[in-house]
Amino acid sequence: MVELLETADIRIDGHRNQDIQIHDRKLADRVFALGNLGLGEAYIEGHWDARQLDCFFHHLLAARLDQKVKPIRLAFHALRTRLLNRQTLKRAWRVGEAHYDLGNDFYAAMLDGRMTYTCGYWSGGARTLQEAQETKLDMICRKLELKPGLRLLDIGCGWGSLMGFAAEHYGVRCVGVTISKEQAAWAAERYKGLPIEFRLQDYRTVSEKFDRIASVGMFEHVGRKNHRTYMEVAHRCLADGGLFLLHTIGKNIRDATPDPWIDKYIFPNGDLPSLGQIGDACDGLFVAEDLHNFGAD
Repeated sequence: MVELLETADIRIDGHRNQDIQIHDRKLADRVFALGNLGLGEAYIEGHWDARQLDCFFHHLLAARLDQKVKPIRLAFHALRTRLLNRQTLKRAWRVGEAHYDLGNDFYAAMLDGRMTYTCGYWSGGARTLQEAQETKLDMICRKLELKPGLRLLDIGCGWGSLMGFAAEHYGVRCVGVTISKEQAAWAAERYKGLPIEFRLQDYRTVSEKFDRIASVGMFEHVGRKNHRTYMEVAHRCLADGGLFLLHTIGKNIRDATPDPWIDKYIFPNGDLPSLGQIGDACDGLFVAEDLHNFGAD
């Protein structure tokens, strides 16, 4: 462990921001047995710390240490991801319960006033989180060419930030589907009086037509086994001449295994798509007119 950390310019019990303070000498055994899952769980239990976690992980990842520690015990996790459909209609609701239903107060403490859960867009000169989020929402509305009278479907609508903004500023009617009871209840109250309908519904069961479709930060939950199904749903629900906008976190390697730490503690059964996987999924269904990466935001 000392030798590996030295390649990343990280010292044990050092005094720099990236150095690691070890409080339990069994840490090395846990890391080599379970990789970053063991590292994360040991941190929760107080077995190590760093002056600045972001500096520690920046050094660790820049040296690609995550690729040099591959425990055999995580092989099952990788096989399960490749072979099984972990995002079936029945299992999908687990994400709503385990992640999004933690309580709206928890999310209100870190999000903007609209509870926009995806990244903001700072390139337009935004100075606050609220401004960055509304800049992004407006960019989405402009890309969708929204105008009064159109009907918008938001797949994975969250707390309704996009639909609320679109209804208020562009005069569209909206339907949003979510698998979180907490989100639906909060959003229905927040946007009461606007032409917005919130449905507690899995995306696979939507079948009516819409002029525009958007999905912002939900595709990460769909899973590689369901990418094609997702695109087929969007295709059948989009009216002739309509526009569909997909916003998602992506990954750079097509066949990468979902991170075991995030899978267990943050997004159960999450699976980031690669650009190639998205292309395969929409092959023959959609014409890609715009590709915009603002991941640095």
